[in-house]
Amino acid sequence: MVILLVSCPTGREGDASLELEWALGDATVKRTKWRGVLLAYTSHDKGEAIRRIREFETQAIFKVVPLEVLVESNEDEIIKRAVELAKERIKPEDSFAARCRVRDKKFASAKELERKVGGAVKDATNARVDLTDPDWTVMVEVLERKTGISVLGRGEILKKDVVE
Repeated sequence: MVILLVSCPTGREGDASLELEWALGDATVKRTKWRGVLLAYTSHDKGEAIRRIREFETQAIFKVVPLEVLVESNEDEIIKRAVELAKERIKPEDSFAARCRVRDKKFASAKELERKVGGAVKDATNARVDLTDPDWTVMVEVLERKTGISVLGRGEILKKDVVE
């Protein structure tokens, strides 16, 4: 089961939900407490899910981020799981960037969490940090009590144009 964090224009959540269901065929889409943010669950692997959405003509889906694991929103747990995922994919000759989005007041700063995750991944993999064109992106999406984490290669984060 793959979880997709999907963003769409505020007020277009219903349209985006339908587009996800049509594009994926088997999606279960849930709204979050944040406007313009959805979670879609599908049995497709992340590559197939992204391919289907990319090829489907959408008008309300802005961005799709596959989430590989959901953990409790605890800084130590987030760092531990991010490092575990990174060690599976990122090699010393690769580059990476850590990107964090915090939708909770529990964490003071997304940038601070980014630095901590990035430092731990760098120490664990010996890969170099490249903030402009990384081979890998360590994504951390804090959604209040739960946090989604993934290590994504180029092209695995989908951005689409939205018709307003």
